[in-house]
Amino acid sequence: MRYEEFVIEGRNAVIEAFRAGKTIDKLFVLEHCKEGSMNTVLREAKKQGTVINYVKRERLDQMSETGKHQGVIAYIAAYEYGSVEDILKKAEDKGEQPFVIILDDIEDPHNLGAIIRTANLAGAHGVIIPKHRASGLTATVVKASAGAINYTPVAKVTNISKTIEELKEKGLWFVCADMDGTTMYDLDLKGPIGLVIGNEGKGVSRLVKEKCDFIAKVPMFGDIDSLNASVAAGVLAYEIVRQRLK
Repeated sequence: MRYEEFVIEGRNAVIEAFRAGKTIDKLFVLEHCKEGSMNTVLREAKKQGTVINYVKRERLDQMSETGKHQGVIAYIAAYEYGSVEDILKKAEDKGEQPFVIILDDIEDPHNLGAIIRTANLAGAHGVIIPKHRASGLTATVVKASAGAINYTPVAKVTNISKTIEELKEKGLWFVCADMDGTTMYDLDLKGPIGLVIGNEGKGVSRLVKEKCDFIAKVPMFGDIDSLNASVAAGVLAYEIVRQRLK
């Protein structure tokens, strides 16, 4: 289901969006403002686990397109999220071993869209992203996915490490991309697998890396030290494809 809106301004409009069940990726609220209907906004946000960003009035004024934000601006997901269960069911329905791509704080919407596109073409059953500190399903992501978002579920979770633990209990094992790892050609990447790609600048976080069974390095021979996150995801995803086809 596509959502028409992307940005909503004003207290009543935001409250109604919450109550209508819309997925709000990010909420920007005037700091120290908790009177009247703002309390209702905050209560609805907390009920749905929405990320709340408290900001100064100047920031809201800069973001506002209408000039009538009333101290609150919401960013609505441009597309509906799936669930981790949806992803596993997709694998089951196809009679395939699960192949999941997990993104640890990818911030660039173009990267997220490109990874969803690659995930679809490489036969991954879905993409998992964190609720905090990362790009959500913005209009830019939907466009960059080139239609793949219609076929590849994207689930949003509160805790990536905990999600990896839960998927391990279901039989998946995990490989993350990192320059300090083993060359990807020397790893056995077959079976039910989760591929973890880290943040564009910081890479995979320490806590998430510790949950992974293997660390894979993409061999590089140039003068700079890293690949773009979406390219790294593509290279590793297709090494998984290659080994599965064998």
